[in-house]
Amino acid sequence: MGNINFRVVFRVISNNLFILSAALFISGVVAILAEEQITPFLATAMLSLAIGLLLYYTARRRTVHHPLSRKEAYLTVTFTWLIMSLTGSIPYLISGAIPSVTDAIFESVSGFTTTGSSILTDIESLPKSILFWRSLTHWIGGIGIIVLVIIIMPALKIGGYHLFTMESSLQEKISPRIKTVGIYLLYIYIALTVAEIILLLAGGMNLFESTCHAFGTVATGGFSPKNDSIAGYSPYIQYVITIFMLFAGVNFIIPYYLVKKDFQKIRQNDEFRFYLSVVFVIGLVISLSLMTDMGKPVEISFREGFFQVVSIITCTGFATADYLQWPAYAWIIIFFCMFLGGSTGSTAGGIKMVRHLIVLKNIRIIFKRLSSPHAMLPIRLNKKTLNEEANNSVLTFVTLYLMVFITGSVLLVLLGLDGATSASSVATCMAGIGPGIGSVGPVSNFAHLPQAAKIILSVLMITGRLEIYTVLILFSPAYWKK
Repeated sequence: MGNINFRVVFRVISNNLFILSAALFISGVVAILAEEQITPFLATAMLSLAIGLLLYYTARRRTVHHPLSRKEAYLTVTFTWLIMSLTGSIPYLISGAIPSVTDAIFESVSGFTTTGSSILTDIESLPKSILFWRSLTHWIGGIGIIVLVIIIMPALKIGGYHLFTMESSLQEKISPRIKTVGIYLLYIYIALTVAEIILLLAGGMNLFESTCHAFGTVATGGFSPKNDSIAGYSPYIQYVITIFMLFAGVNFIIPYYLVKKDFQKIRQNDEFRFYLSVVFVIGLVISLSLMTDMGKPVEISFREGFFQVVSIITCTGFATADYLQWPAYAWIIIFFCMFLGGSTGSTAGGIKMVRHLIVLKNIRIIFKRLSSPHAMLPIRLNKKTLNEEANNSVLTFVTLYLMVFITGSVLLVLLGLDGATSASSVATCMAGIGPGIGSVGPVSNFAHLPQAAKIILSVLMITGRLEIYTVLILFSPAYWKK
């Protein structure tokens, strides 16, 4: 089938299932410590291990020891997220925490894609081990995304990624050097997680909640073990989480270059400066609106405004306030923030800052050409000229993203949902944010949506998380031809 070596695909998926089994066993240990039912995790871990071993031994021929081709990578990436999401739903079903198959899959997909949209109406009533597993799916999905967008996608040259992440010497294949980079990124990811846990503990949050919130923050996931998300915690806790959400929305290559003391590459990174500027400007506008229109004190306005803006732009989805109670223009700004996304090579979802930056550069050049039609006006990114192919790739992606968004919104409207709920549900699930507007706002959830809507949104979560092309290409007849 299209020259696809399925043994290579099986080998990679089996390794991921082994990792998933280990994560399930860790959740089982949490269940033992909390004196809760261990069966949901033990049974799922054994199933995951058995399937992993079956795929591993099926792939154990010498013919499979070669790098993934592009076709195999597309299939592997999509199937990995699908299989892990399906497997991850089993503990919810066995424990009875989420008895509906559709709901359990929705929650699991939301976890692994680091979306944070939930069908749970009373989170605090669930066993701690289930809540730990729920947050751990974020953390696993987050590191998976880092590997995907910094190592795999540049090699496949998907959507111009090879221009935004690593230098050209690291783009063509998974070389020993790129594996070293991957290890560095894992260390950075773990270090950020541990640092946040320590700072949250220092603020009086217990170890269980600190760990769950750190998983959700660093992975920009947004699952909280509390019904009111972060709203009930102290200002110190809220500031710590705001700062770490901001860090998590930065390209993980930036801290990598920081560790390597390559400050020149950090200074030359246009997306990094653009990301910080957008967050600052929108955060300031929202904070001022809370002060002037709602009469809130300066500190509360600043904290609430920036927390929500950082949370939405980085696609984390934690909340400290119901932004639907804000002035209309403020929550409309929040809705448009759902399309921004964090930086390329971060755990954040969405369209990504660098693509918006390139679109703005294109618009600026169009206006310049109106006055100087014969002028040579190249688009530059990080002091390098962007070639036409990469530029068109970015513009095509943004167009395709909006087309998928419109299609998904129309489908939900046809299922009987109102326009605001339909549009924001699709926007928040595609971008991996969590809360939306309408009936899926920050103090609501997705439990009331029709089953068909939950299935559509689950598909959109995976499609958006994997940058659209990776999934849609599997439906192309050309993909399956030799």
